[in-house]
Amino acid sequence: MIVIYGIDNQLNPIKRKLSDVIHSCMQSVLGLPENKRAHRFVPLSKDDFFYPEGRTEAYTVIEINMMKGREIHTQKSLIKALFKQIEREFGISSVDIEITIKEQEKYQWGFRGMTGDEALDLKYEVNV
Repeated sequence: MIVIYGIDNQLNPIKRKLSDVIHSCMQSVLGLPENKRAHRFVPLSKDDFFYPEGRTEAYTVIEINMMKGREIHTQKSLIKALFKQIEREFGISSVDIEITIKEQEKYQWGFRGMTGDEALDLKYEVNV
């Protein structure tokens, strides 16, 4: 699951295409299939979104939650692909993009009535 935060008047106009760009990176780097998109957008008013000095109103936070298993180089490749594609598609400088990857053990994920370590029919690899 991915959660994307930003100022509402900046995030709302681009959220559909931003979802496409993020998912494209997830597919190319992690090998996720097309139907595994789980994105949540949280557009906030300026009064509710404080960001570091030196950033603009385009400042966007992307939190990526995933099962543990991806190699360090894979995670770094994903982060770099996101910086590159978002800047290319939207002109948002990498200074205005913050990305965090939060990994949880497979048994800490629950979906389709089971835990992640019980799911033997995933259509993608977790250990990449």
